[in-house]
Amino acid sequence: MLPGNETSGVGARLLGLGTRKLVLASASPRRAALLRELGLVFDVRPAAVEETLDAGETPEAAAERLAAAKVRAAARAGEEALVVGADTLVAVDGLILGKPRDPAEAARMLTSLSGRTHRVVTGVAVRSGREGREVSGREITRVTFRSLHPAEIDLLARSGESLDKAGGYGIQGLAALAVTRIEGDYSNVVGLPLGLLRRLILEATEA
Repeated sequence: MLPGNETSGVGARLLGLGTRKLVLASASPRRAALLRELGLVFDVRPAAVEETLDAGETPEAAAERLAAAKVRAAARAGEEALVVGADTLVAVDGLILGKPRDPAEAARMLTSLSGRTHRVVTGVAVRSGREGREVSGREITRVTFRSLHPAEIDLLARSGESLDKAGGYGIQGLAALAVTRIEGDYSNVVGLPLGLLRRLILEATEA
């Protein structure tokens, strides 16, 4: 780990971080893994935010609002760090799917996705303490599942991979065997769209 937990290396430069301290306002191991794959060093500071939807709220608006709420909850007064928050939702036929509470709910979610195309929506927010600026945006990726046999749905729901993932599945896990098509940013389906993150970091830190 680098002194002061500062980011460095090619990944940090490509993201526009330089040597700024980075804070991830999320407990998601998948988001952390994406950042580590870029060679980044960062603090993990999960934000306690009630992930409920407002009446009539679209998944796009909800994901962006919740990401911003996480960033604000994790930010510390007087800190110059870049704080990054994200929230991912799955939408199919007017239904918004968050994280299932138990395997039975995961199975219902997977049944609704079977043989269908759904949207994965991730809201991302970036707060720069140095510039005193907060920006946010959203990314949408379309994912198609093949038709799943009920026994496959049961196996996926009970695998242990479903409970902390929007829509009850993780693209980088067993559910990859159900996917037939991805239209858009793969990293968005994992939970942190890196192209959008770069654009927001540059916007938050511009002079």
